[in-house]
Amino acid sequence: MSTPTRTSRTPQKGQGQWALGYREPLNPNERMKKDSDGLEVRQRIIDVYSKGGFDSIDPGDLRGRMRWMGLYTQRAQGIPGGKTAVLEPEELEDHYFMLRVRIDGGQLSAEQLRVVAGISVEFGRGVADVTDRQNVQLHWIRIEDVPTIWERLEAVGLSTTEACGDTPRVVLGCPLAGVLDDELLDATDVIAETVEKYVGDPQFSNLPRKFKSSVSGCTHHCTNHEINDVAFVGVRNAAGEAGYDLWVGGGLSTNPMFAQRLGVFVRPDQVSDVWAGVCAVFRDYGYRRSRTHARIKFLIADWGTEKFRQVLQDEYLHETLPDGPAPERPATDQRDHVGVQRQRDGLNAVGFALHTGRIGGELLSTVADLAEEHGQGRIRTTADQKLVVLDVPDDRVEDLVAALAEHDLQVRPSVFRRQTMACTGIEFCKLAIVETKGRARELTEELERRLPGFDEPVTINVNGCPNSCARFQTADIGFKGMVVGGEEGFQVHLGGHLGFESSIGRKLRGHKVAATDTADYVERVLRGYLEHREEGERFAAYATRADEEWLR
Repeated sequence: MSTPTRTSRTPQKGQGQWALGYREPLNPNERMKKDSDGLEVRQRIIDVYSKGGFDSIDPGDLRGRMRWMGLYTQRAQGIPGGKTAVLEPEELEDHYFMLRVRIDGGQLSAEQLRVVAGISVEFGRGVADVTDRQNVQLHWIRIEDVPTIWERLEAVGLSTTEACGDTPRVVLGCPLAGVLDDELLDATDVIAETVEKYVGDPQFSNLPRKFKSSVSGCTHHCTNHEINDVAFVGVRNAAGEAGYDLWVGGGLSTNPMFAQRLGVFVRPDQVSDVWAGVCAVFRDYGYRRSRTHARIKFLIADWGTEKFRQVLQDEYLHETLPDGPAPERPATDQRDHVGVQRQRDGLNAVGFALHTGRIGGELLSTVADLAEEHGQGRIRTTADQKLVVLDVPDDRVEDLVAALAEHDLQVRPSVFRRQTMACTGIEFCKLAIVETKGRARELTEELERRLPGFDEPVTINVNGCPNSCARFQTADIGFKGMVVGGEEGFQVHLGGHLGFESSIGRKLRGHKVAATDTADYVERVLRGYLEHREEGERFAAYATRADEEWLR
């Protein structure tokens, strides 16, 4: 695995590391958290803001602590991308919120999905997005409606607590956990235990930055462990015991780095304690002076894995973890669980592609109905903006495939429908520079028309800004939004890849593509790939070696 390099920065005492005695807040975000823990905003929302309305919200809560409850103000309509970095937050924001529902492990019942769908329809203008973190995001939410929404979610075991903010975000898990024949172990219980013990716990509610986790025994590596802050990857040790390989320090955004193995073997019964230990190392030693260097990946880059492992064991776990094996290479690069997969009990999991995660409340309700009609009412979200219905008998599979297709939900999609992702974009996001969801859908449909026989699994990720919510650096073709000649456009990254040869996409010097030209550009590059590739060569490898002229 090739890891992006950076010049090591030896941490100085001014980095604000709590364990070294430097607790004085060093930036406005740290001051905000010191003044009031983010979890405390929940009661103010219920008692004050939902009654007084948007204008009653304290600015420190509005643009800071409300994230601890899964709430971000959404972008005011009609503000062009060129104004994103120019206007103040209060000039960019609308009086409505994005609300993120955390779905740990991606596990939903039909009842839970109907509640989310009903909230979308009643309170969010019918908009709903399945994210690449297995969450569902709703939009157009008014602060007056939030307590009622929480009541409905919590009545079915769902929550928005710490879905955002400097907190332990949703814990990713394999959507087919517990049902696949070839999984190494089922992480469902350890994810539930970790969430129950630590999400919403004040000891982890003030981290230096966001903290993204995954725990999976899936042999497809479908939770993308390479780009999580902490990841537990299913392995089998020399004694034949199934457990986890521990990875720490992954993350993309403006300084992309891949997670690194600590080289230890973690038994299933140790996962929650080890997870808490890693989180505590980050809390106490993470850099708090600068927000741009506050992720755990920077600590790993400076310390190295040996020191991190030693501190974790000596200061937090008080035991030595045994050395362990690395994960085995998956049989396929396809991680999204789209299509029909046989369950170990003889039933089937039916995974299907949305249009870049956008689905809407009414259609979510329809999916819940179909999951009950053709299965047992179990639905899963994936880390690639897809959905899966579990427990479908053989004689109901094709009926479900056809029923989903009536709503343009494709179990056997084209390469482009299956492999294209997009972030929220300028439609709702205050950080975005360009529109993404609609453009990605148009791009998909145009490529299906122009290249109907194309069957290579090339990923296309469309991102509205440099923050990489849609993972543009690790896509075969990644688009990063920017202004080009006064209009919406993209910087292009080519040949990014997750897996045993993980790599960050290649940038061509000075190369930009206008948003209106993306279909022409992708068609040209893919036709060039078909013409110049070597036998069996995947696009990521081709893009790494190809002449620049072939890629422009």
